Amino acid sequence: MILLQSPSRFLLQILQDRVLSGEKGMDIDCHTVEFDDVRYHIQFSMRNPKVMVLSVALPLPPPEAILYDGLPLGAIEAIKAAYGPVVQILDPPKDGFDLTMKINLTKLPLDEEQRNTILTQIASIREVVLGAPLKLLLKHLASKTVAPNVNNLVALVHRPNESFFLAPQADKVTIVYPMRFQDSIDIVLATSFLQEFVEARRTAALNNVPSCMWSPVPPLELKGVSADALNANAGFVTFVVQLFTLGMLRVKS
Repeated sequence: MILLQSPSRFLLQILQDRVLSGEKGMDIDCHTVEFDDVRYHIQFSMRNPKVMVLSVALPLPPPEAILYDGLPLGAIEAIKAAYGPVVQILDPPKDGFDLTMKINLTKLPLDEEQRNTILTQIASIREVVLGAPLKLLLKHLASKTVAPNVNNLVALVHRPNESFFLAPQADKVTIVYPMRFQDSIDIVLATSFLQEFVEARRTAALNNVPSCMWSPVPPLELKGVSADALNANAGFVTFVVQLFTLGMLRVKS
């Protein structure tokens, strides 16, 4: 699974160095790739040393994934909420990328702690964009509603050409991960671990956390999904987040 909470250390270091360098520095035009095939293009020009142009390419979406202006559901709103006046979204994005942003470092807070928090958030753009749909649906769950213009089943990018699924309802959000592994030993180990994981979830001490299920066949929520999208060799893991379990989760505004 994707570890969404980790900022890009490379991107964060460049941002911090540029802030500390004042008006000094040099032109920067570089590319970097995260482990889950998220690509960045980072550009600084000495003509405007406090403005960074950051382009982001997301993993190649599978056919069943639905994007909005080339981005996951709620991503634009999540970017604006996270960064405020520091970041401007450029439309259209640069060729070969899904998102291009102009980052104005002169608009960062003067307080060092607040400034570092914003820089870390910028370096966590992957988390902001890819995590936006789940965050949006959970916010609507908290108000016992379903987000408008959202299908009964939302397919989201997981890894290149792979997806996971969200099934939103007014009283719960069901999250389904098809589990895929290339190595035969990994398949056996993962299947055994997931079965044990589900059994552990049934203990009394975990009654207030989202329910978890494992099945060797697709759950009913995935009825009608294409066979290619359901090509899972280690079964399907399902989490059900209900209204009463939201208190155990942190959904940042």
